[in-house]
Amino acid sequence: MVNELPDTIDIYHAKTHNLKDITVHVPLHEQVAIAGVSGSGKSSLAMGVLYAEGSRRYLEGLSAFTRRKIHQAERASVERIDFLPPALALRQCPPVPGRRSTVGTITEIYNLLRLIFSRLGTHRCPNGHAVPPSLQAIMEERCICPECGVSFKLPSAEFYSFNSALGACPSCGGLGERAEVDPSRVVPDPSKTLKQGAVASWRSAGRGYMIRLAALLGVRLDVPWNKLTEQEKHIVMEGKRTRRPLIFHNRDTGAEYPILFTYENALDSVRQALVGDKNQTRFAKMKKFLSIRPCETCHGVRLRPEALQTTVAGMTIAEAAALPLEKIDRLGDGLARAVPESVRTVAEKLSSGLHEELEPLLGLGVGYLTLDRQGATLSTGERQRLELSAMARGGSTGILYILDEPSVGLHPANVEGLENVMRRMVRNGNSLVVVDHNLEIIRHSDYMIEMGPEAGVNGGRVVAAGRPEDVAEKGATLTGQYLSGVRQVRGRNRRPVPHDDAAFMRITVSRKHNLDHVAAAFPLNRMTAVTGVSGAGKTALILDSLVPAVKAELIGRPLPAHVAALTGADPIRRVLKVDAAPIGRNSRSTPATYTGLFDEVRRLFAATEEANRRGWDAGHFSFNVKGGRCAVCEGRGDMALDMQYLPEQHVRCPHCGGTRYEPETLEVRVRGKSIADVLAMSVDDALDFFTDDPGLAAQLQILHDVGLGYLRLGEPTPGLSGGEAQRMKLAGELVHRHPGTLYVLDEPSTGLHVHDLELLIGVLDRLMGDDSTVILIDHDPDVIACSDYVVDLGPGGGPEGGHIVASGTPAQVAANPDSLTGKYLAGHGSL
Repeated sequence: MVNELPDTIDIYHAKTHNLKDITVHVPLHEQVAIAGVSGSGKSSLAMGVLYAEGSRRYLEGLSAFTRRKIHQAERASVERIDFLPPALALRQCPPVPGRRSTVGTITEIYNLLRLIFSRLGTHRCPNGHAVPPSLQAIMEERCICPECGVSFKLPSAEFYSFNSALGACPSCGGLGERAEVDPSRVVPDPSKTLKQGAVASWRSAGRGYMIRLAALLGVRLDVPWNKLTEQEKHIVMEGKRTRRPLIFHNRDTGAEYPILFTYENALDSVRQALVGDKNQTRFAKMKKFLSIRPCETCHGVRLRPEALQTTVAGMTIAEAAALPLEKIDRLGDGLARAVPESVRTVAEKLSSGLHEELEPLLGLGVGYLTLDRQGATLSTGERQRLELSAMARGGSTGILYILDEPSVGLHPANVEGLENVMRRMVRNGNSLVVVDHNLEIIRHSDYMIEMGPEAGVNGGRVVAAGRPEDVAEKGATLTGQYLSGVRQVRGRNRRPVPHDDAAFMRITVSRKHNLDHVAAAFPLNRMTAVTGVSGAGKTALILDSLVPAVKAELIGRPLPAHVAALTGADPIRRVLKVDAAPIGRNSRSTPATYTGLFDEVRRLFAATEEANRRGWDAGHFSFNVKGGRCAVCEGRGDMALDMQYLPEQHVRCPHCGGTRYEPETLEVRVRGKSIADVLAMSVDDALDFFTDDPGLAAQLQILHDVGLGYLRLGEPTPGLSGGEAQRMKLAGELVHRHPGTLYVLDEPSTGLHVHDLELLIGVLDRLMGDDSTVILIDHDPDVIACSDYVVDLGPGGGPEGGHIVASGTPAQVAANPDSLTGKYLAGHGSL
């Protein structure tokens, strides 16, 4: 009897987040795209159900002892899932690597390079003679100098690792840099007193009580820092550790009692915070107080001098690691010709392995990266593509891979390379679920599932499932209509670009990454798109140069050293970077609290006759402070249960039933609704309810206008999608209105459905109504075509980029034959 293998993952009655009790069948061994507008339930299905349950079942195979040490996702709210393989996910925002991570260590290509230098390198004997590679040396792991006959151990691959004691520079420990506490950063504003927080390091290190100890040591707290005596400054900056008692008061009993504390000066508080910081989390917090310079011993290459004596093809390993990946690929091609004949077979095998490792990276358009590039300097899209290439190279089979927005930061010219990598993963016998808005990726998938029909409470349903061409042909859904071309992004009425030089802000960057004496101009009170392939220099020009330069000019400080000139920025009064990062960390952050409208709601409840009779002010109706909030869950509405070796479980608070408040607080009502009832309303429902309150109605109307009318006022903001978080931040700007702001958006189209782009562009247009300027870095042709002006960098990435290849209106850039971006704009219907 032949057993038929399942061909679908069968999901029954899924209710995670906003999913409406859906039953869906996801094909196995195919590339499946999940589409839909922002907030429609795509991530809930992909990450909240498929990944959460697939990874949980895999972890169940581990021992109970091991599972207690691993953070496990909460069990998906689903009745049953059949035929679900083990799942791995590529998240939209991979974690930022630590200081020891480089492109070489993240991709593990540096491991292969170390092996090449160990086995095929020309080493130096103790007497300084060159010793060429040989098969005998590889087999015996000992080298014999042909000049003096001395025998020495063949250097191992670890000898070239900066994360090993064998290879790391003894001065910097393999970091390539030295970090020292900078007194000028510890006291950034000398006009402040210690009481006003002049010593910033004490606040950041959680040592606010140090100012009381400093007073006991003779330092005046109410005198500006720049007017303290040298002795007082010495006590603050370099004073010796000493113990002093501080008197504390018991608020309930009035009793006083002393506690002995140790005084730690302002510089030592930073140094002590960094002691034992193995995962570099405290370094990220304390970095603002440090001056970082290259190590004077290794000059930034991280390795001890002895490791740099070995050469391959005339290069040290540091020089090879400084090459772009595409040049390392060519180095591998010539490796066999660069070594003696006896080791050419070894060279060919290592060269073949190097090419296999590099192939997916080059296809993903990151060939401009160097192996020695610090991992922390990579963009989100670059980190995601490095992880994706590692998945593709893994050679695993039978895995369910879930990719969340893999096209982030990807120029249209590189989409084909991404599709090739994904096809390779499917050919290896895996199943691929891709959450993405890129129409080309959806169009070339084997199957698609569209969620909708709208977002939030109005989404969570499967509105279409089938082959992309079938969904497009039916044209019954939003994505289907965009796939077929029936619908297109409506272009905005672009503003004419002035010819007056005074209407432009101009910057000249002398040298930053691959920018070398680059001069760029941006029209004020217009929307400018900065474009180019990955690594072309967009981030270096805008985020690393223009933004800090304008901020420096606003506060009267010198321009960054790499910025030669900045002119025309006088009309700018404020700079704000808006991204798609999550809002808040837990359930205490909600749309109502983030936008500030909850303050007005609480004042309305505090103004009622019942609240006045009970003596309750607006603070009593806050779930973030003691008073009227539930004392059991402390205003969270739910409670986390530690299940030891099982995943943590969140349950509704048994005392308040999820309302966040004590029962008596809910007795106060406005037009028949309690404060909990208001938090349960959607923005649109609240707009109808508070229509007679002009202040509240105006704020709610803005949230509705940016397409967030479906959000509940009390839902946790960390659960919002990237596109929702971005629009929430922009809505806050529309509420408070800040004329003369320079808005900088990095990849604003990330996580946005084609339909949502129209909403985003409309919001940006409204922001410019306050004499503000918008500069956005993006690859989406629809966003670029709707801009007033385009600055296109390139022509390639890394060393091949760093030049402005085209600038002007979208139509002018589309007509420029030198612009790669222009090729994808040329056929856009709105030009």
